[in-house]
Amino acid sequence: MNVIECKEVSKVYHQKKALSNLSFSIEENKITGLIGRNGAGKTTLLKIIAGFIHETEGETFVFGEEPFNNLHVSANRIFIDDQMIFPHSLTLKDILRTAASFYHNWDNDLAERLVSYYSFNLKQRHHHLSKGMKSTFNSIIGLAARCPLTIFDEPTTGMDSSVRKDFYRSLLKEYLNFPRTIILSSHLLNEIEDLLEDILLIKDGEKCLHVSLEELKEYAIALNGDEEKVKEITSNREILYEKKIGINQLYVVVKNDLSLREKEQTVFSNIELSAVPSDDVCSYLTNKSIGGIDDVFNRG
Repeated sequence: MNVIECKEVSKVYHQKKALSNLSFSIEENKITGLIGRNGAGKTTLLKIIAGFIHETEGETFVFGEEPFNNLHVSANRIFIDDQMIFPHSLTLKDILRTAASFYHNWDNDLAERLVSYYSFNLKQRHHHLSKGMKSTFNSIIGLAARCPLTIFDEPTTGMDSSVRKDFYRSLLKEYLNFPRTIILSSHLLNEIEDLLEDILLIKDGEKCLHVSLEELKEYAIALNGDEEKVKEITSNREILYEKKIGINQLYVVVKNDLSLREKEQTVFSNIELSAVPSDDVCSYLTNKSIGGIDDVFNRG
């Protein structure tokens, strides 16, 4: 069963397209990573799915219904980001009590244990918290709500390294205890890939890739060796990334569709073959040039 379906979804702000003809579906009870550079359109897409804004073109369905201003969708999804604002009159205790009254799967015991673990003072006001503590408290709400659709948009903003690791471990434990559909938006794939089953990669508002994590790990292969030999092998292939090393060495990343014979021939030619980390694959696919930042400094 698909919890989310987007068909040719586009969003235009002030004559500029934030999203362009996005089509994909997300299955029930999976953790999907929404990956892309800042400004790629991740938050816009998530706000459409959450029902906060309406697409300009195309169709979006959540639980089989259009999410915009939909009470059924609102009651069964939660959207967590670093822009969450609560009334200044409410204490953290008030916020948790209100959340418990709205989300029918709310786990109050979990919320209390996480609040205690992170040493929150429930008499505090949300707007008095530091940026990292706000993100941590928001994540508690996202986990304890146990919504069938849980959306985390860059949830670890401001958190230090140890708290981020605690959050990721909490998210995985909660998912195993109470399976649900989770979308985790981030530009730090290397931190979250162990949690993910699927990757949705977007670039400039367009779908770049939607594959399982296992497929992503096998998506590309790197060749490193004599510049002329590497160029000869990769001449008719789509190059994702290349970097010159020293005087006559070249490192090139291409899609992993080399035949066994080609791989054997490559190794025989003293060209080193190596796997490409998932995070690097995403970076290369969303680069504006195949040389990345190095192209800025290469003249002529």
